[in-house]
Amino acid sequence: MNPNQPYNDLPLLPPEIELETTAILKKAISANRALAELKGAVKSIPNQGILVNGIVLQEARLSSEIENIVTTNDELYSAAADEKLASNPHAKEVLLYRQALWHGFNSLKKKPLATNLFIEIAEIIKGKNIGIRKVPGTKIANSKGEVIYTPPEGESVIRDKLSNLEKFLHDEDGIDPLIKLAALHYQFEAIHPFVDGNGRTGRIINILFLVEKGLLDSPILFLSHYILRTKSNYYAGLRSVTEQGAWVDWVIYMLEAIETTALETQQRVTNINMAMDKAKELIKAKAPKIYSKDLIETIFEHPYCKIRFLEEAGIAKRQTAAVYLQTLEEIGLLRNIKKGREQYYINDELVKVLSK
Repeated sequence: MNPNQPYNDLPLLPPEIELETTAILKKAISANRALAELKGAVKSIPNQGILVNGIVLQEARLSSEIENIVTTNDELYSAAADEKLASNPHAKEVLLYRQALWHGFNSLKKKPLATNLFIEIAEIIKGKNIGIRKVPGTKIANSKGEVIYTPPEGESVIRDKLSNLEKFLHDEDGIDPLIKLAALHYQFEAIHPFVDGNGRTGRIINILFLVEKGLLDSPILFLSHYILRTKSNYYAGLRSVTEQGAWVDWVIYMLEAIETTALETQQRVTNINMAMDKAKELIKAKAPKIYSKDLIETIFEHPYCKIRFLEEAGIAKRQTAAVYLQTLEEIGLLRNIKKGREQYYINDELVKVLSK
């Protein structure tokens, strides 16, 4: 591999080395166990929108932050509550990521992970038609501007590599799915099929692969959080596979990412449950007349709640819904802020849990 030459000889999958070493298998067992525990813990929250809305938004924010698209929680949740009013360009990009993830998740009900779906995801992320790279000249540089990698060039070459990746994904070859995920993530990033958006598309594919294999029911694994914390190791790992064939270290890194993230997300689910229980007790004690299961679920499904959300949930009509939210502010459960003509009732405890 010459960093300045297109890597059209990128080896196909599976790698020509032993992927199921003792160290890898041992790590795969603990990662699978953590994932299974998370899958079980998620069922403790009956309204999945509570988890999916909050965790997917954070996944979108952090995955975008890896690409230096940075937005605050306030900008993000305000934009999520009123997408048409979103003015921050970075927040808009994060919301496009969320839209792409949902599109991929819903598409899995009708079709498997494949190149066409990869393209659809990338195009939603970028907000325009981009397709597979056709024009040469794409190069990956480090922070000093030095070229460290030139991905394969030529649409037919790229499509052949993606076709091989698809086959590897769906082959019934007995390889542990989490080990496969590590290999497919490297391969997708090395193929680099799009002019832009490859990192975010690749991280969405990771989540969708876990769902497709039945290891998760919802796309709630916070993988980008781990990658962001270990960004230098992540990129060094990718480079080491390309330059040295260091597959074992890379697979172990990805398994560690999955295990750590699954355990952290499980704790986040526990913390959300605790916050909901605390909110229930507070309302029952200080405002029992307005208490309902639907009200609790709505203010936990929308970190920045609005009167409209209570109306849409069928809880109350506008005037009564406004009174409900004002009451929740008065008892200290929500915090009201006004932005322009819009009023938001912020669930600070939920935002805190989601942001950890």
